Amino acid sequence: MTPSSFARLVLLAAISGATFLFMRLSVSPFGPSRMIFGRLLLGALFLWLMAVLWGRRLELARYWRHYLILGLINALLPFLLTGYAVQMLSASLLSVLNATSPMWAALLGACWRRQRPPLKVLAGLLLGLAGVAVLAGVETLSLPAGGGLALTAGLLAALSFGLASVYTAHGPSPQPHANALGTLAAGSLLLAPLVWSAAPMAATPTAGNWLALLMLGILCSGIAYLMYFRLVAEIGPAATLTGTFLIPVFATLWGVLFLQESVGWHTLAGALLVLSGTAMVTGFSLRALQFKSAS
Repeated sequence: MTPSSFARLVLLAAISGATFLFMRLSVSPFGPSRMIFGRLLLGALFLWLMAVLWGRRLELARYWRHYLILGLINALLPFLLTGYAVQMLSASLLSVLNATSPMWAALLGACWRRQRPPLKVLAGLLLGLAGVAVLAGVETLSLPAGGGLALTAGLLAALSFGLASVYTAHGPSPQPHANALGTLAAGSLLLAPLVWSAAPMAATPTAGNWLALLMLGILCSGIAYLMYFRLVAEIGPAATLTGTFLIPVFATLWGVLFLQESVGWHTLAGALLVLSGTAMVTGFSLRALQFKSAS
């Protein structure tokens, strides 16, 4: 990995961590369904504009079934579940729950291949679940009614991302830009009927709410997708996955700085257990971060 690739990896983690901040800032007036629809649509429009400017072929007619599946399990479901959970959970807690996605991907991948996971993977899964139990056990004492459902929604969102990862590894392989655009466009199309039938907004969004939604769609969806696929091409999926360990750090930092969220001992302990379990499951190694001179 070159220093420039490492810098992009850290920047991607910082942007991904800001996702939970912008969701917290925009969910109140818009509601989960409108917020997610805006995120998907803005991200898709941004990627479409970039495709036009760069002359990229999207092959939407060829892969439309593939995009509908990805739009459902890699965008619509996890985004909506996270949008529901963010109304009650802190940015730091949501980011830790989201960090379990690689664990679910490893478990679902083993089921797909009909193979028994290695002992190390099983131990990592148990360690990660112990971390979730620490978080859930303490958080439910202070959460309002429905807090348990919010925690469950956050975990199900991570599970959906894990399922999408397994499907992507075994499904069709369109160009990365087309894959990202097709996913966001299909997700917005699938969500449109729910938004159309949603109740009127309880409050008028402020300029800050609109700015948060704009950043959520363009920065945290469109630009982040492009950066992610570029890193996968440069350093490979395994090294790119190391960014997962940095996202909770940035999400917690943004939550403390901009939302005045407090970080308790249980958040730190749960995060340590979850990330340690994820490292065991994914076979994470610090060697993935070794710098190489750019050629």
